[in-house]
Amino acid sequence: MKVVLIQDVPKLGKKGQIVNVSDGYARNFLIPKGLVKEATPDVLKELERQREEEKKRQEEQRKASEELLAELHKHVFKIKAKAGEGGKLFGSLTNANIAEEIEKVISKEFDKRWVYIDSPIKSVGLYDVVVKLPGGVSGKIKVEVLKAEN
Repeated sequence: MKVVLIQDVPKLGKKGQIVNVSDGYARNFLIPKGLVKEATPDVLKELERQREEEKKRQEEQRKASEELLAELHKHVFKIKAKAGEGGKLFGSLTNANIAEEIEKVISKEFDKRWVYIDSPIKSVGLYDVVVKLPGGVSGKIKVEVLKAEN
């Protein structure tokens, strides 16, 4: 029997896949638990419509991320931090600090999980920081760490 998976099922497949299973397994286990639907023409049309909507949503997300990245490239994000002699910071600068500064500058919400730094920044200077935005869009932005005046 051909069925469409409504949820991910271990050892069977991922949500949205069409798989062949035995009639008994489908009727006695999968359908009563709400894991699958029988692959009728109506269900297949609905599945195709859902895939198209998801594709459109992902495309809109990618475009929005590209616009955000273009806006980020226009700025050099300056972060002031307490530093000692020789430009060594007291503590370190993390992705959360950078995301907070980006939010202030662009006046939009910016998730700290989108900022990738190899290791925390521990000294004053200009850095290239990788941002990975939703929709598979990534790029580098400039972050300048300045010594805060006491």
